[in-house]
Amino acid sequence: MPGLVAASGAPTLRITVPEIVDPRFEENGADPELRSVKTRSPAPKKVLLPSPSSSSRGKPSPDRNSSSGKRRGPPATEKLLLDQSSLDNPDLGPFLLKLARDTIASGEGPTKALEYAIRACKSFERCSAESGEPSLELAMSLHVTAAIYCSLGRYVEAVSVMERAVTVPQVARGSDHALAAFSGYMQLGDTHSMLGHIDQSIDCYSRGLEIQIQTLGDSDPRVGETCRYLAEAHVQAMQFDQAENLCQRTLDIHREHSPPASIEEAADRRLMAIIYDAKGDYDEALEHLVLASMSMIANGHEVEVASIDVSIGNTYLALGRYDEAVFSYQKALTVFKSTKGDNHPAVALVFVRLADLYYRTGKLRESRSYCENALRIYGRPVPGTSPEDIAGGLVEIASLYEAFGEPEEALKLLQKSLKLLEDVPGQWSTVAGIEAQMGVMFYIVGKYGESRNSFESAVGKLREIGEKKSAFFGMVLNQMGLTCVQLYKIDEAAELFEESKEILDQEYGTTHQDTLGVYTNLAATYDAMGRIEEAIELLEHVLRVREEKLGTANPDVNDEMRRLGELLKEVADRGTGSRTPSKTFLFPLPRR
Repeated sequence: MPGLVAASGAPTLRITVPEIVDPRFEENGADPELRSVKTRSPAPKKVLLPSPSSSSRGKPSPDRNSSSGKRRGPPATEKLLLDQSSLDNPDLGPFLLKLARDTIASGEGPTKALEYAIRACKSFERCSAESGEPSLELAMSLHVTAAIYCSLGRYVEAVSVMERAVTVPQVARGSDHALAAFSGYMQLGDTHSMLGHIDQSIDCYSRGLEIQIQTLGDSDPRVGETCRYLAEAHVQAMQFDQAENLCQRTLDIHREHSPPASIEEAADRRLMAIIYDAKGDYDEALEHLVLASMSMIANGHEVEVASIDVSIGNTYLALGRYDEAVFSYQKALTVFKSTKGDNHPAVALVFVRLADLYYRTGKLRESRSYCENALRIYGRPVPGTSPEDIAGGLVEIASLYEAFGEPEEALKLLQKSLKLLEDVPGQWSTVAGIEAQMGVMFYIVGKYGESRNSFESAVGKLREIGEKKSAFFGMVLNQMGLTCVQLYKIDEAAELFEESKEILDQEYGTTHQDTLGVYTNLAATYDAMGRIEEAIELLEHVLRVREEKLGTANPDVNDEMRRLGELLKEVADRGTGSRTPSKTFLFPLPRR
């Protein structure tokens, strides 16, 4: 997490609350460009415990057995203090907090440390209540307690503790309280992110940024780092306009305080390229990537230049400039093989990109060969490879096998990727996406029961993490509705299509192609339920929009006119007792 500390030459912001450090924003020597920004599957943000060497008033740590190196139990006097001392003792809280730190440092495990930390919180809270003053020591102990909960995987309890911690500091009391509040909101945001609560994490980061700006001003370099941190969160939430504004602000701050072609500027431009790419502005994305590459070359970061070359290749691929894309990928491949080895995931990633390129250009044999090469690497990953990297590669290869017309093989790869990510914190959004894609594969092969189960699981996760109003969620609901139709669950299908329509109306508008697809599906479902007038109303809207966009001679318009005519005839036939079956059909929408 970005720091709120004084720059050299400025007055130091002194505070007894240790900062919870995010490894992507260490103050000394950390290269911010080494971070990896992903739009679909954000890596969980780990909250590290404060250093056990942090200063703390209180009694010396328990003795250790110097000969064996093993920790001895607390001496009898310390046990007496722990068991019998009143929580009103002002020395008890610091002592217990130091015990918690020493327990973690000794390798005894977090459970005992958590017990000490919780008791320290109670002691600090009791003393704070008696003095009537907000206690920054209480805030510190709550931060430590939440971090221990995170290390145990108990993120919900960590959130509860941090929500309490951010209420302790009072920013108006000065920089010490401001730093405690800033650190608290950033740690709370990271914990929400581990749970996949992207909206809540963005809210926490935004509050932290407000406090930082209030304390340091709006052009301080550390404000720029926090802006970029928040921009990355907006990218993960697919909120690209907000991300662009924050990233531009970061870029302006770094250009003011850093030398030309700095590493900081390169990091900003790479993030800006991701944003423009997501918005479909590939020329702007390419410009930022080229400038970022020049900055990295100037600073001698060969591997990072290769990573940027992969991104440049992706952009050329999106622009249909295939020869230039191949050149960029091959440049990156040469560097990765020489610096990381032939079996590194970075090499596999380039293979996947080349497989996609050759598929698009109709060279299916070459595409399949690169897929197989990548799968060999993912099958025997080098030590230290993250499950997120392997799972992401398998998902992309699965999409290619689907395009090859091999949905069963695609399903196997998706199931492997799902198994890799099921227990990884902060990956619910990615897991939901994989489950939705599996639902589509099951649908294609006719396994409608399995398809519905996959969609149901994906929908539940997306609701839980707050994506229930996104366009992707609307499309997943549509896909699940199609599966329910195949299972003759017509009422359930209608409810899903209705919710999908409401979301896509809001996100895309009533004339977007995907929205019109849901209208058609809902009309067919209403027809099957006997709600003919509502079906006619929907189809009239679809026909009107298609005529305006495509013209009356378009085959799609003719199809809509035919379906509408059949429904109108059905209404007319009601008077004679005859009913012509509707020919309206259903179809799946594109996936994210």
